[in-house]
Amino acid sequence: MSERAAKVTQADEEEQDDDQITDSAAPDAAQEADAETETTPEPVTSGAEAVVRALENAGVEHAFGVQGGAIMPVYDALYDSDIYHVTMAHEQGAAHAADAYGIVSGEPGICLATSGPGATNLVTGLADADMDSDPMVALTGQVPTELVGNDAFQETDTTGVTTPVTKDNTFSSHSDTVGSDVSEAFALASEGRPGPTLVDLPKDVTNGETDREPDAPSVPDTYEVQERADEEIVAAAAERIENSNRPAMLLGGGVIKGEASEACREFAIEHEIPVITTMPGIGAFPEDHELSMEMAGMHGTGYANMAITHCDTLIGIGTRFDDRLTGGIETFAPDAELIHVDIDPAEVSKNIHADYPLIGDAATVVEQLVEAVDESPEATKWRAQCQQWKSDYSMAYDAPEDEPLQPEFVVEALDEATDDDTIVTTGVGQHQMWACQYWTYTEPRTWVSSHGLGTMGYGLPAAIGARIAADDDQDVVCFDGDGSFLMTLQGLSVAVRENLDITVAVLNNEYIGMVRQWQDAFFEGRHSASDYHWMPEFDKLAEAFGAAGFRIDDYDEVADTIEEALSYDGPSVIDVHIDPEANVFPMVPSGGDNGQFALTEDQL
Repeated sequence: MSERAAKVTQADEEEQDDDQITDSAAPDAAQEADAETETTPEPVTSGAEAVVRALENAGVEHAFGVQGGAIMPVYDALYDSDIYHVTMAHEQGAAHAADAYGIVSGEPGICLATSGPGATNLVTGLADADMDSDPMVALTGQVPTELVGNDAFQETDTTGVTTPVTKDNTFSSHSDTVGSDVSEAFALASEGRPGPTLVDLPKDVTNGETDREPDAPSVPDTYEVQERADEEIVAAAAERIENSNRPAMLLGGGVIKGEASEACREFAIEHEIPVITTMPGIGAFPEDHELSMEMAGMHGTGYANMAITHCDTLIGIGTRFDDRLTGGIETFAPDAELIHVDIDPAEVSKNIHADYPLIGDAATVVEQLVEAVDESPEATKWRAQCQQWKSDYSMAYDAPEDEPLQPEFVVEALDEATDDDTIVTTGVGQHQMWACQYWTYTEPRTWVSSHGLGTMGYGLPAAIGARIAADDDQDVVCFDGDGSFLMTLQGLSVAVRENLDITVAVLNNEYIGMVRQWQDAFFEGRHSASDYHWMPEFDKLAEAFGAAGFRIDDYDEVADTIEEALSYDGPSVIDVHIDPEANVFPMVPSGGDNGQFALTEDQL
């Protein structure tokens, strides 16, 4: 109860004692008045309070950011709010943490930064969220309106800089409307195709007086999203599916973001259609199901790439068919007619021609297909062929105990030691691919990584955001590389301060491993600037931050060390020294034919 409410209650009680009120209805009326006093928020008096009120009205519970001069009025308003603010060690980390929070929770993550360098430090995270269509709202401080354009201290044209990497951004110009600007940004971040939005907040606007309550979160009247696909095209696509002999479903990240995973699973299982995922679509279909062909693309499974190459009908849902998935356009699914489901019409036929363009919300369109497809395709031989490919190109590896530790072994060991709903975050590089390939994903929103932008350093701050968004009984495991971890490891201080139970496994090969692999394959082994033999001892560095530090060098240390790290109540870092020459296979060279994947370096 607030101090003011307590005083009111006390006064009511004294008045009742003095007057000896006996009316039985009087106490109920007093209780109702007290309840109203407690639940009715104080009136908005400033632009900054309107900003925070807009977040509260949207149901925001957490925010990530770094304090600074131009954003200070908003932070002062946050002081009296129930929104829990996580102070990050760098603004890029704030953006990645908010991004991951949005991926896991399904609601936009919130990040804050001050003007100038604070805002520009968010750009990498904004670009990452934009490429991967992740819902996020960035609030940036700005110099007072009268100084904009005068090269004032810590001034940057934030809206100009971030326009190419945001779904929408706004320069807020008045204290009366700033709260509604934030409400609209929140709604836009998740409506239709999700993405990051930004509101730039001049200091005079947030300091300015207002009594205007922000509007409820809503998108502009001019913003329209098509929910249902054209019925005639749906009917034609359904007929194509029924008459297909070699059908395959390709599930992208839009399936998870559109809450269509369950509908896609039921459709695939009912009609016995093999399922492939993109990397952002990992978890949309359980990888332990016999219909799962797992991930396709540059480092996808051989059997997934064979299924795409030889199918005659490809049902692509929530995927933009990027180059890491398709390889060479002319060799991608050459025998297939494409059914493409996407909420963004700009993505349909952008890279791969769609024979059946189904524009609409993924869950809605899949339900349309469920109703339209009456008979399952006759594809018994095709399913047998897919199972044969899974046998022929199984994801196997050698792990002789007398040779350096193989990374795949470590990934599988952590997978076996954790529950199915464990959330995995990664940086970018070889470790990311091994985490894709050798962990079995069965649930959506358990894979959190940087896909389109490929941001090294994403893993640790993403683990912070994921941990805060996750259920208390879910494990959070971060796989990182030594080069990737080094970029944002200051986030360990945040994890320690917040006592976040996360386990970081640094697959340490003392290289920028993916670059080294490409240099060996395509640049005659000339390791220009990829040799990282100067890495620190990450276990000791973790201890310096206050986290638990562990080191693994040999196979016989893996199981016990993983158990100890997972059981530690707080952040732990395992510095895993792996074979420095370990490579990621299968591999399709950039622009190559997915059906001609390499299993060894000699085949590249």
